[in-house]
Amino acid sequence: MIAVRDTRDRSAFVKLFDHFAPRLKGFVMRSGVSSHQAEEIVQDVMLTIWRRASTFDPHRAQVSAWIYQIARNRQIDIARKENRPMPEELKEEPGSASDASQILGVEQESVYLKQALAKLAPEQREMIEKAYLGELTHQEISAQTGLALGTVKSRIRLGLERLKHELKDLKP
Repeated sequence: MIAVRDTRDRSAFVKLFDHFAPRLKGFVMRSGVSSHQAEEIVQDVMLTIWRRASTFDPHRAQVSAWIYQIARNRQIDIARKENRPMPEELKEEPGSASDASQILGVEQESVYLKQALAKLAPEQREMIEKAYLGELTHQEISAQTGLALGTVKSRIRLGLERLKHELKDLKP
């Protein structure tokens, strides 16, 4: 982030984008936004980060807290524009502090998940990634990979069981 802020380093921004875009999409989708709209929000947030990089101060906030706050504010702006009721998790209680600790908790959980996914058998990890990160149905995965539907389901089920076990061991 410092390289983006100080020298407008495009390769540093690409790394920042690659790291935060999928996490932001998940963060935004948890509030009930569609996948398509979440992608638009993430694109808008990342563009804002590029444009406002000069305002980032590492002494005031960590990069992740700063970025997630921009995403949260963008969601609130969009909800207001559409005159939709705001999801409960976006409503800010009067006098409440920033959600930095919650954001850092999400970041830590993603680290645990990444470590646990790395311990899975490659065929299980691939099926879980296609189903949960790629948002494909079991049938779509079967068609895409050429595997039998039962095989896809078994690999996902076994992978999720192992993932649950690995996460239990990783969390302090």
